Amino acid sequence: MKKAFRKIHLWLSVPFGLIITVICLSGAALVFEDEVTELCRRDLYYVEKVSGAPLPVEYLIEKVAGTLPDSVAVTGVSISSDAERAYQVNLSKPRRASVYVDQYTGEVKGRHERAPFFLTMFKLHRWLLDGMKPDGGIFWGKMIVGVSTLMFVFVLISGIVIWWPRTKKALKNSLKIAVGKGRRRFWYDLHVAGGMYALVLLLAMALTGLTWSFSWYRAGFYKVFGVEMKQRAGHGALQTAHGTLQTAHGTPQTAHGGKSGRNSSEEGRGNREHTSSYTCWQQVYEELKARNAGYKQITVSNGSASVSFERFGNQRAADRYAFNPQDGEITEVTLYKDTDASGKMRGWIYSVHVGSWGGMFTRILTFIAALLGGTLPLTGYYLWLRRIRLI
Repeated sequence: MKKAFRKIHLWLSVPFGLIITVICLSGAALVFEDEVTELCRRDLYYVEKVSGAPLPVEYLIEKVAGTLPDSVAVTGVSISSDAERAYQVNLSKPRRASVYVDQYTGEVKGRHERAPFFLTMFKLHRWLLDGMKPDGGIFWGKMIVGVSTLMFVFVLISGIVIWWPRTKKALKNSLKIAVGKGRRRFWYDLHVAGGMYALVLLLAMALTGLTWSFSWYRAGFYKVFGVEMKQRAGHGALQTAHGTLQTAHGTPQTAHGGKSGRNSSEEGRGNREHTSSYTCWQQVYEELKARNAGYKQITVSNGSASVSFERFGNQRAADRYAFNPQDGEITEVTLYKDTDASGKMRGWIYSVHVGSWGGMFTRILTFIAALLGGTLPLTGYYLWLRRIRLI
């Protein structure tokens, strides 16, 4: 049986190996995107000085609205429990657009833009730099990534069968990486032992990642867990990471530009119309803050709000509220534990895929596993070429 699995392992690894390497290494690059981005642009995401009480939300939104073109409106504001983090004001377009504002001074700090490096890594990871078709049809980059990821699952499973030791002593030896016994032995150990160390996380990333590649797989994946998949409106996607990567991985941008040529009375009327929907947001934020000790972030938009917490598990988990836009009265509460199973499943898929479900520890493990996953085809090619005496 092992002989048959060796052939399967080889025949799938040779044609798909380089693509698997690209997918794994680009995925590893995205694991700490937020931390690297905030480190490089701390002036955007953090205020210069915490001084006194924050300015009212409606005032801050007016400041932001004054910098936007007429075609763009404010859709919400996200407020962190960290007093040093600037308020994030979300915009109607482009997709996932936002700007940051200093809540203590009212300074509009600038727009959020995905760094070119991470944008390239995301496009490599999801579509091999291919572009999405205007009609939403199949595009080859996404298909190739999906097929390669599926083949990677079979490569990993066949690798388990090939590796499976017969004795405890053999098991112990097979998990060692010898450094001083020659180059070939090192690459062999790195391929075998490295693959086994990263196996569980690589399988988890591959199996969850396939949900963004194939609708038939996504439906089956949900069904395995007894969850009825619900269609979401619009084009979606994980949203980050990696994940949606449309997140899981969309490209946040913000609108910018000047006002169009409206006269002053038209401008004033437009601003008053916008402001009317913001008047209760400060009140709603204050009430939700008082209700939810230990919150991580509160997001308020027109008629709805969400509260997320710093906890293990689904990192997209949030309690959701509806309120009357006229007077700010909370009219409906949907706690995360009462959320529909389909929504929970989406959040869990993303959290497992990017390794965020267990906090920083699992993210570090996911990063290491993705790096090892990227080396497996390379070490495999080396061993194969040595065996057929091409090097």
